[in-house]
Amino acid sequence: MTNNNDDSPGPQGELVLSTPALPRDTNAYGNIYAGWIVSQMDLAAAATAEKITRSRVVTVAIDSMNFVSPVKVGSKIELYTKVLEVGRSSIQILVDVWAHRYNEADSRKVTEALFVVVAVDETGRAQTVQKD
Repeated sequence: MTNNNDDSPGPQGELVLSTPALPRDTNAYGNIYAGWIVSQMDLAAAATAEKITRSRVVTVAIDSMNFVSPVKVGSKIELYTKVLEVGRSSIQILVDVWAHRYNEADSRKVTEALFVVVAVDETGRAQTVQKD
């Protein structure tokens, strides 16, 4: 699939999650709630961080995001992640979201944001990321 958003050449990073936007996730106008998209982004960031930390993680910050294209019910959203930095206990992950409608040839960029996640132990305290 190609995209038709001239601002970005295509998704950044590795495909981590692909899921359909269902009617239960929409407002009265058939658009998907932004909160649902953010929750999917959080899942993608956590999955990426857990691969690196091999431990529990918590999201501590989300950089600003702009929604550049609405997501309609029936679209498939694809979430890509790119690790930007691994610190002592935190990881900065870019999450890039694209949507594809079954009746369109192109994917459209929806949003992106920088997620900061922290590795935690069983008590919820920050712990050092074990770098290989």
